[in-house]
Amino acid sequence: MIGFLAAALFFTGCKEKEVSQPATIYPSYNISPKAPDSTGMSTAVQLAAKFRLGWNIGNTFEAPGGETGWGSPVITEDYIKFVKQQGFNAIRLPCAWNLTHLADAKTAKIDPNWLNRVKEVVGYCVRNDIYVLLNIHWDGGWLEQNCTPLKKDSVNAKQRALWEQIATAMRDFDEHLMFASANEPNTSNAEQMNVLLSYHQTFINAVRSTGGKNSYRSLVIQGSSEWISLSAFPTDPASKRLMYEEHNYTPFQFTLMDGDQSWGKMFYYWGAARHSAIEPDRNPNWGEEAEQLKWFKRMKEEFVDKGIPVLMGEYGAYRRGGSSNIPKDLATHNDAVDYWLTYVTKEALAHGVKPFFWDTGGALDRKNNTVKDQRTIDALTAGGK
Repeated sequence: MIGFLAAALFFTGCKEKEVSQPATIYPSYNISPKAPDSTGMSTAVQLAAKFRLGWNIGNTFEAPGGETGWGSPVITEDYIKFVKQQGFNAIRLPCAWNLTHLADAKTAKIDPNWLNRVKEVVGYCVRNDIYVLLNIHWDGGWLEQNCTPLKKDSVNAKQRALWEQIATAMRDFDEHLMFASANEPNTSNAEQMNVLLSYHQTFINAVRSTGGKNSYRSLVIQGSSEWISLSAFPTDPASKRLMYEEHNYTPFQFTLMDGDQSWGKMFYYWGAARHSAIEPDRNPNWGEEAEQLKWFKRMKEEFVDKGIPVLMGEYGAYRRGGSSNIPKDLATHNDAVDYWLTYVTKEALAHGVKPFFWDTGGALDRKNNTVKDQRTIDALTAGGK
């Protein structure tokens, strides 16, 4: 997710004017490669089998200005332990690197203090037997909004520089740590997808070049299953170490939309048995169970069945009771949210897809390590059984 929903809506409606520019040449940061070390490093399929329910620490490390830039408290080890106590043994850390964390923009050098802080939180997870997915998130869109031939060389240069630094800093963590190349890259045709695949190839090459456990670490690439296929995947010198990631907020009008638009209205209800007779104009006209099953079937057939684990890196539906858009049939709405969460979680796992719920502090109180929305936790847990 691109942080706040407003940002997501803004960029959905904008098309960048492309300006050709030469690639910046950054120094190599792979200055201390190690010999490959496969000790304790499982294949991607073996690794994915070890975690079941995942959790996002959203609006934190990816926030402009740093960890607390969007009002989230700093991440503590007690919070990591608390997440695990709720039944989640995998955590996704959306992370910015380029936007406000470069010590020198001309050389793409990451602030060592930021690298150390991210490494510290990864350590919290690994010490507590939690699998952790670390990425380059939205980060101002330098990669995700520039999957175009005109920006290809420049973006690849930065992708290499950043990942050489991230991978080197995190190299000694065991298989609990996975790297993800991007977040929600914007591609709408085959040409753009081919450019994105070059970014993923650069990511893989950079991580592998640092050696040590990175030579065998599971790596995650993103895309749109409408434009990507296993036959077009990047080349990986390590065998069977790739995973694939997509996000699931279907239908958007129910899960995330926070205001009616000219093209459509918000849905307050979801599921064949959870439509409202009180407020029928807020019932969905698309995106219900059949649409979910269609997507999960595609993920399973195109990737899971062919040995590529799939991560549903973000998903979620959220209650509108405390918002400016309160459903008239609030009880049915809350039941629908519960049902969406349980249904989508259950079907993901049934199809071999590993789910990571997107949370920004609405379900779990990060300051006090208490549950704020027990119904959400219960619904997710029920889906995971």
